[in-house]
Amino acid sequence: MVNWVNYISTKMLDFEKKYYSNDINFIAGTDEAGRGPIAGPVVAAAVIFPKGYKNDDINDSKKLTAKKRETLEKIIKQDALAYAVTFISAKEIDKINIYEASRKAMITSLHNLKHKYDMVITDAMPLPMEACKVIPLVKGDAKSLAVAAASILAKVARDHYMDELDKKYPKYKFRDHKGYPTWEHLALLKELGPIESEYRFSYKPVKDLHYQQLSLL
Repeated sequence: MVNWVNYISTKMLDFEKKYYSNDINFIAGTDEAGRGPIAGPVVAAAVIFPKGYKNDDINDSKKLTAKKRETLEKIIKQDALAYAVTFISAKEIDKINIYEASRKAMITSLHNLKHKYDMVITDAMPLPMEACKVIPLVKGDAKSLAVAAASILAKVARDHYMDELDKKYPKYKFRDHKGYPTWEHLALLKELGPIESEYRFSYKPVKDLHYQQLSLL
């Protein structure tokens, strides 16, 4: 009897398989987590697996539970030939915009890999400055094993950051919403005001509130 869950996962996450050749032996995948939140950093990771590596449990981080991501993070770090994770702060996001911050985080992670790579697959992000072949794959985290693994590392790293932020500023409940603009988070933001070093003042909910506060001065 066919295990359809594993069958579908394997079919979805073998995009890089067709690119392996005598010239392409090491493929790096990269993805980010945290474009949507109004607080906290954007985080990107890059991963290189051994040629032909398989793991049917690895998938787009958004499709996995937090517990599953935590388990897979350890497996990915153990099995990868190399991996790297990069944080771009809320302040820098405000300076260069979230798209460029995501790109910068991906490039930095790739360049921090302690292993050569012959090709890069990203989650829909063009990287024209890379010397090797780059494929900006739409929904790459649901098609490429390395990109999916990168999405897991990035998501887990960012969640850990927000959990630490929760300990520092418990009233904001960062552990619950991870910086995303939930109804509860927006209510707390209005009550407590934005933390200068952690909120993205270029994002509308924070920008509007900051403007209102300045108008009252």
